Amino acid sequence: MSFPNQSGFINGVISKGQGDALSVENPSTGENLASITGLDIHQIEAAINAARAAFDSDIWSGLTPRERATSLQGFIAALESRSQQLIDLMVAEAGCPRSSGVMFAQVLVPLKHARDVINLYLDLPEIEDNPLPLQERISPLGQAVQSMRRYTPVGVVSAIAAYNFPFYTAMWKVIPALITGNTMVLRPSPLTPLSAMLLAEAAVEAGLPAGVLNIVIEGGLEGARLMTTHPSVDMVAFTGSTGVGEQIMAQAAPTMKRLQLELGGKSAQIFLPDAVDQVLAATMGVCLAHAGQGCALGTRIFVPNDKKEEILQQLAAVLGTIKIGSADSKETQLGPVISAAQVERCKRYVKLAEEHGGRVIFGGRVPEGAGEGYFFEPTLLDLPDNDNPAAQDEIFGPVVSVIGYQDTDHAVAMANDSRFGLSGYVYGKDKRAALDVALRIKSGTVNVNGSVLSAYASSGGQRSSGIGRERGVEGLRIYQQMTCINLGA
Repeated sequence: MSFPNQSGFINGVISKGQGDALSVENPSTGENLASITGLDIHQIEAAINAARAAFDSDIWSGLTPRERATSLQGFIAALESRSQQLIDLMVAEAGCPRSSGVMFAQVLVPLKHARDVINLYLDLPEIEDNPLPLQERISPLGQAVQSMRRYTPVGVVSAIAAYNFPFYTAMWKVIPALITGNTMVLRPSPLTPLSAMLLAEAAVEAGLPAGVLNIVIEGGLEGARLMTTHPSVDMVAFTGSTGVGEQIMAQAAPTMKRLQLELGGKSAQIFLPDAVDQVLAATMGVCLAHAGQGCALGTRIFVPNDKKEEILQQLAAVLGTIKIGSADSKETQLGPVISAAQVERCKRYVKLAEEHGGRVIFGGRVPEGAGEGYFFEPTLLDLPDNDNPAAQDEIFGPVVSVIGYQDTDHAVAMANDSRFGLSGYVYGKDKRAALDVALRIKSGTVNVNGSVLSAYASSGGQRSSGIGRERGVEGLRIYQQMTCINLGA
């Protein structure tokens, strides 16, 4: 696989960078996958200015919704024709196993969701009536009054995607922002930037107007800071860690930019006594979901105290059967994490878990014979309580923690004892009891005996897991300004 030395798409032109060199590694081998010259700060500012000019000209926002939809359908079709290239890149630069069940979420799901988001938007009204009581629809002067909400684009959006699902997290932002009439500057993660240039190719093929979508790749952080501080940017949409999200909030504050932040998580899975037979599948799902590199994964597993030891032994036996290897191998179930630094993070949290009274039941090391790739064993931790660092901090690797509870009140209290609130899971054969527990979980999403991955259902975090929503009606409206219009007759 060869990669052209192109790192920008500015005002409709695919461009070479003039900044620092950027090396993209293959996490399965640790080898250099591609060397790119990133954009410099002047090129990134040019991209912001191009987005501003395109928005202010009404060349895009001035189109009807159906005209924008037609243009974007062509853009999506151009991406669909590159779906195999996208899959190959998810294997090569993101380390997602080719045969993994989660590969569908890397490419096929975002392509489907893109079309669904457009259809959802076309069904939304541009103007909605405010629910004034009947007596308030006549003013004190006897005039008939109407009160309405009108939705218009926010303006220029800076979008910053994550490394674990680089194409998906980019499309979460690109399609909702563009269909609602905004223009955009997209910055992929420097760890997984290559798939972003396929979006540039698709934009050219589909004939998107110049400046509507701009793409910038850089090795450092200077351009990212500019994207969150520049006065021509109206909104920042970011998927990534809580620490970076906090920095973005601070950088965006002086210019009062709108924010959509999908940040870290430490989601709880509560298994009620009648559903402990489901722990095995759920735990495997966490480890095998792109080596645990998912912010909504349920890495804290709460089980009844009297079943805990039995469950731990069952889990250890099954984790030992997982095939670890290169993401390109059809036999691989568990591929690499993204980098050497992420391997070290997994090691550090295993050590911290033990120092605070936890036990390693299985894994906790780099597997033997792993070569130069960035591999870490599927790891099962027995934690004495929810205060353990491995239960409080996001690790972002194939590491799960099992914690015993006394009763459901205890389980709920521990689940909510977290600075994160991205997702949550409750399992129980008694559906009424499971729902009652779920209603007490403080999280942006709570799943009872299953989950939904749909363009029509939004997701988003509470507390340190972020602000704003993605997908669904809320994920479209966040890219729009709302004006209240009151009319008297």
